[in-house]
Amino acid sequence: MRPGGNRGWLLRLVIAFAFTQGAVSMARPAVSYRALALGADERAVGVIAGAFALLPLFAAVPLGRRTDHGRCAPLLPAGVVLIVAGCALSGTADGLTAMAAWSGVMGLGHLCFVIGGQSIVARQSAPHEQDRNFGHFTIGVSLGQLIGPVAAGALIGGHDRSDGSAVALLVAGAVAAVSFTALWRIEHRTGETVPEAGGDRVPVHRILRTRGVPAGIFVSAAVLSATDILTAYLPVVGEHRGIAPAAIGVLLSLRAAATVACRLVMTPMLRLLGRTALLTMTCLLGGVLCAGIALPVPVWGLALLLVVLGFCLGVGQPLSMTTVVRAAPGDARSTALALRLTGNRLGQVAAPAAAGLVAGAAGVAAPFVMLGGLLLVSSGIALRAPAGAEPEHGPARLPRRPARRRSGI
Repeated sequence: MRPGGNRGWLLRLVIAFAFTQGAVSMARPAVSYRALALGADERAVGVIAGAFALLPLFAAVPLGRRTDHGRCAPLLPAGVVLIVAGCALSGTADGLTAMAAWSGVMGLGHLCFVIGGQSIVARQSAPHEQDRNFGHFTIGVSLGQLIGPVAAGALIGGHDRSDGSAVALLVAGAVAAVSFTALWRIEHRTGETVPEAGGDRVPVHRILRTRGVPAGIFVSAAVLSATDILTAYLPVVGEHRGIAPAAIGVLLSLRAAATVACRLVMTPMLRLLGRTALLTMTCLLGGVLCAGIALPVPVWGLALLLVVLGFCLGVGQPLSMTTVVRAAPGDARSTALALRLTGNRLGQVAAPAAAGLVAGAAGVAAPFVMLGGLLLVSSGIALRAPAGAEPEHGPARLPRRPARRRSGI
């Protein structure tokens, strides 16, 4: 399949991603509620949330190296199997250590799926289509984040949070398994058309020193950390403020719906503002809004904050993918994307742990102030992104890179 050709593969990938992300988005708050029911405090919730990213932290680069040689599709079903296992076993775990371990398995499955999926998008998209296709790819994430928390809140609601959260985790595993219905065509049609890449591997240090790659990694990690802490710690805030799990699920889904809306209008926003200005403005506003969650606002005010914050957070992930892909050497794009995911997972390990410490010392809402500061820093880094990373639209502005960069990763 040639870049820019039939986009049926992209639709199937988005559908599969929506189911897997929906399962993970159900499971993450359910894990927090189950941990609280098993006697965890704020610090323990942070550690368990961080375990989701611990195994992926070490696995991302080797998996990225694998996909640089055209072996993307097998990672998709492998990721689904691990997500199903992590969800189901978390639902039956009766101790905090086991919860952390199975959360790590779930995180490894999510990493496999994301690396495989984003590498397929990078390979199958012409350079001028990358912003749009990565935006559509991440719509699958947002759809899952839209539905998952509401379903989790409905299943967990009631006085027995332990049994409700266990049921939510088992249902999440079943939801992830549904994605197999869309995956087989991606594996057989997309996976078979990618040739093996030859030549020596590009050293990791060379990729990291390429201008634009570190900025893309940092912005992505900051945005994902904000999303992750929202998912893991909004239930804790809800418990302290007397907000029911069902209402927390609705709030998280409102945030995800705003992110979907953002990604649907990504192309016109890029044409109007350009990548650097759009990324800088959304990180800046997102930082202010994230810190605002710490204020004792009513539920309706919290809903408004999360809607605008969700719109702002929708920009960072797809644009950071395109920034990294455009900046990286042509034969190491999957490895560069894997390094971006390594940065994401490092943030997912460090941010919940730091959030747990901050919450224990300054209150459960304090982590959102910390994340607001992180997003403000990322806005400054985005402002200094190389001008060459701006998107190219229309037939009159074809990619400046050599034509060989269009068909290989």
